[in-house]
Amino acid sequence: MTYASLPDIVLEPIIRNALMEDLGTYGDVTTRAVIPPATTYDAAINAREPGVVSGLQVARIAFGLVDPALEIEALAEDGATVRPGDTLMRIRGKAASILSGERVALNFAGRLSGIATMTAAFVKETEGTDTRITCTRKTTPGLRVVEKLAVLHGGGFNHRYSLSDAILIKDNHIAAAGGIRAVLEASRAVASHMMTVEIEVDTLDQLAEVLEIGGANAVLLDNMDTPTLAEAVKLTAGRVPLEASGNMRLDRIAEVAATGVDYISSGALTHSVRTLDLGLDF
Repeated sequence: MTYASLPDIVLEPIIRNALMEDLGTYGDVTTRAVIPPATTYDAAINAREPGVVSGLQVARIAFGLVDPALEIEALAEDGATVRPGDTLMRIRGKAASILSGERVALNFAGRLSGIATMTAAFVKETEGTDTRITCTRKTTPGLRVVEKLAVLHGGGFNHRYSLSDAILIKDNHIAAAGGIRAVLEASRAVASHMMTVEIEVDTLDQLAEVLEIGGANAVLLDNMDTPTLAEAVKLTAGRVPLEASGNMRLDRIAEVAATGVDYISSGALTHSVRTLDLGLDF
């Protein structure tokens, strides 16, 4: 299976910034003090618990930026399921270079694997339905591109990347603009044929109004309980895709997917994950 990736040049600025943060103004003073410059070693990134791995591409780039002469061998792909003890990557070359890139590589790979692992757990709860799991913009500032990539590695889908991707009308837009009809008509007046318009509703009455007016490509059902979501699916009858959002915990996903909503979006996929335990061993 081929998993999602991005060109290295897209990821390099993010990783370079992280390396600069870690190396500081004077580099790795510990390594420079205790490791003779000519010392070489073989190292491996190993999984210490089960999960879905992500961030191996990022780790490879990190080591390569520190020292292009390092030999890096990937033994697993981003998106693969791993078990404790699995070796994911081997790095050979100067010990000082490996040690200087270690923490940045593991910080990325551990966090991104945590996102992929949680996403995979959410996706598993939708088995037997057509519901797709998506992330949100609740990402770590500066790391959105890699965190959304990790969601793909976990089998999920991406919501919009930025405010410029699509028109998503939230409750505050509706309040400030004068109501549902006003925001829908204004949006359709400026949206190109390539621009999707989604609108958030909190009640079935609001959903009925949106369906009557028309003009939305999708409707976000915000903070509805499961019976109300089921009623929303019946009311819509397939006329527009429905996205359930708000309080979408892992223990709710199966019952929400069973209502027939098209998408479930959850900020928890990126803002509430636990880092997967990966280690670099010499």
